[in-house]
Amino acid sequence: MLTHLHVKNLAVVEDIEIDFGERLNILTGETGVGKSVIVGSISIALGAKISSDMVRAGAGYALVEMIFEIDESARRLLEEFDIYPEDGLLIISRKITGGRSVSKINGETVTLNVLKRTACKLIDIHGQHEHQSLLYRENHLAIIDRYDRTTTDSLKDEVSSLYREYVSVKKEYDRLQVSEEERGREAAFLEFEKNEIEQADIGDNEEEELEKLYKKLNNAEKTASAVGKAYEYTSGGSDNAAAMISNALGSLGEAADYDETVAGYVSMLSDVENILSDVNHELSSYIDNFNFDGQLYTDTEERLDFVRKILLKYGGSKESLDRHYDEVIERYNMLSDYENHMAELAARLESVQARLDDASCRLSDARKNSAGQLSVLIEKALGELNFADVKFEIEFERLQTYSAGGVDGAEFLISTNPGEPLKPLAKIASGGELSRIMLAIKSVLAEKDSIHTLVFDEIDTGISGRTAQRVSEKLAVIAGSHQVICITHLAQIAAMADNHYVIEKKQSGGKTSTGIRLLDESGTYDELARIIGGTQITEAVRTSAGEMKKLAADWKRKTHANPDE
Repeated sequence: MLTHLHVKNLAVVEDIEIDFGERLNILTGETGVGKSVIVGSISIALGAKISSDMVRAGAGYALVEMIFEIDESARRLLEEFDIYPEDGLLIISRKITGGRSVSKINGETVTLNVLKRTACKLIDIHGQHEHQSLLYRENHLAIIDRYDRTTTDSLKDEVSSLYREYVSVKKEYDRLQVSEEERGREAAFLEFEKNEIEQADIGDNEEEELEKLYKKLNNAEKTASAVGKAYEYTSGGSDNAAAMISNALGSLGEAADYDETVAGYVSMLSDVENILSDVNHELSSYIDNFNFDGQLYTDTEERLDFVRKILLKYGGSKESLDRHYDEVIERYNMLSDYENHMAELAARLESVQARLDDASCRLSDARKNSAGQLSVLIEKALGELNFADVKFEIEFERLQTYSAGGVDGAEFLISTNPGEPLKPLAKIASGGELSRIMLAIKSVLAEKDSIHTLVFDEIDTGISGRTAQRVSEKLAVIAGSHQVICITHLAQIAAMADNHYVIEKKQSGGKTSTGIRLLDESGTYDELARIIGGTQITEAVRTSAGEMKKLAADWKRKTHANPDE
């Protein structure tokens, strides 16, 4: 259940906080005060797209924060996404700065995808124009699937998995459908590449080793010259390093007999003399054995150029060369045994298609069974929403191709007047009828869904009179087992409120902002009177408001006492 909403710097809202209650929460207010911004902020917090111009003028950022109380069933669902409510609470926030937004769940930053997956387990939002989605038949199948998720979800997963396998195998089968002449040309080319790579015989790390050797050979004369100079400095001539150290040892030798510290210096210099002697020996040996091998240099340069050319041709690295060689061998062997390979692939394609068709048919049967139950319940709900003699059915057709969602097409058919044939919704339903049909669908799905909070933004579009009363009753019935948040401009619906909020514009410092407050009993009568009477709120209007509220309370008491009526 959504218990708290905090909105800051969003459109006309400067800073508001709302504590929602259980059952039916009604929001009313004058046209243009920002009612839809309140509901829109919920959508934004749950991952809806938002433009930077939604941030209130003069503010550096916008923030929406919501707090949910989580029951055991919701907790289990959230744990599937590794989300663990603390103390039965879940805090969702989204901060918008410029063109960027940061979303958090219980203080931990999450992606929009995680946010949306979490939201779909907590709340269902019906926006002002969502009922228009009923005009598009592709949305009808999703409603059917939602009615019985325990059955359809697992079947849909199976179909989706088999469909991916089917597409992969079919793509490979179609790709290999080439003529004998084309196969011959490709086999010859593959054989050429196979032989070229095998004859190149490039070893692991060979390029790196050749580069080191080439660098050494290319700088051999510079190296020899440097070694010669080093030898001169350490042992050539009378003032070389070896002679200097020897003289130093001679100077210290006599003093070492008198001073232990000096004796230590002698020991260290002796070690240096021995090391230097070894270095001189190695330098001398290097000079004596130095012999530039011109042929080795040429061979190394040519091999390095060849290795680089082959590697560049086949991807630029030894790893890519080996990978390409494996692909060549696989493709070459397949072409060499083409008929058998294609027969095996055809058998595999036939097998996966048969399994896909079977799973799709089982999914279709499950959907048709759900649709039969769903259509009865929707028709009943429509009758409760003042559709007289309404008939509602769901028509199926098998699609010509497979898809990840199965082979079904579905369409809602309705007849709203006696004697009229069933027709698609798009051909006969008005805006007001569509909103009631959507409410009927939502009321049926609410009994199946684990989602506890339902939000309706102006579900009363295009209705009035007795129909409005029926809509208010249906919302109250849904609120018996769910938390409902509803924006309305009709008194009949507002009168059913368990918690009634009024949204108002405020002027301060030359700026306009939106505020919201929970009404007490007196405030509720005043707001109902405003809705009924407009600018002229007479005593008679106030009396009508009080009577309407009393009738709503009586109806709810009677309904809750006799829920089956």
